[in-house]
Amino acid sequence: MTDVIPPIRHVRTSMLDLAYEEHGPAEGEAVVLLHGFPYDPRCYDGVAPGLATQGYRVIVPYLRGYGQTRFVSANLMRSGQQAALARDLVDLLDALSIRRAALAGYDWGGRAACIVAAIWPERVRCLVTGCGYNVQDIPGSTVPLAPEAEHRFWYQYYFHSPRGREGLSANRRELCQLLWRLWSPTWSFDSLTFARSAASFDNPDFVNVVVHSYRHRFGYADGDPHLDDIETMLEAQPRIRVPTIALFGADDGVDPPSISDDHGEQFAGTYERRILPGIGHNIPQEAPDAMVQALLNLLRGN
Repeated sequence: MTDVIPPIRHVRTSMLDLAYEEHGPAEGEAVVLLHGFPYDPRCYDGVAPGLATQGYRVIVPYLRGYGQTRFVSANLMRSGQQAALARDLVDLLDALSIRRAALAGYDWGGRAACIVAAIWPERVRCLVTGCGYNVQDIPGSTVPLAPEAEHRFWYQYYFHSPRGREGLSANRRELCQLLWRLWSPTWSFDSLTFARSAASFDNPDFVNVVVHSYRHRFGYADGDPHLDDIETMLEAQPRIRVPTIALFGADDGVDPPSISDDHGEQFAGTYERRILPGIGHNIPQEAPDAMVQALLNLLRGN
């Protein structure tokens, strides 16, 4: 991991004053790295420099509700739904005049990347996704999972209640650090590593965006009506046709790899599944070399 953090830059979209970090030459082929919940761009500190030294322009945004990213109006809905994350990614590409980029992400960031790859494939050079196909099947969310799967999502059900919302607001750092430990049980991160990312959770919209995300995906909260067209397209669970490598942490405590959750049939183009031994949920921070290698394999066509 590098100790040199580039200055935070900003672009304005229709919804956000979107903060991001940039590595590498401005004329290089673009690679966008997207973090998840509850993480931030620090998870890519071991990934971005390695790509930059290979001549790529690497963009690492702070998702809505994180870091210095802010909504441009108090009247905008603090939505955390999957369509909002994807729309933000397309808006970022437009604001930076990037016609086409390689995308990599996991958790929320992997969801945004998968959706853009599925709906706007002309904007995506290739895709590296943590845990495979991340597009939520919201109409199917009412079907119970096996108990072994359900218990791992306790935090989602917690956020459905007023008590959970207050718990996240009052104990956001303690709760998020607990999730880090549960989801990456074999990763020995220290308090400083967590603190570097936890500063991003102090964003004034963090709680609203997180709570809405976990309520919307189960149909317990309405979405932003401006995003209804995207959500309608996602109900069909569109296939991804761009070249893709899916990375799975073998020790992932929230979304462990298995045949049943691979969804490899959702990838209609070149697709490879890689299992990473000894790695948990936070793939780029735990296994940065694997993330860099997957991206270079796709970008170099091998």
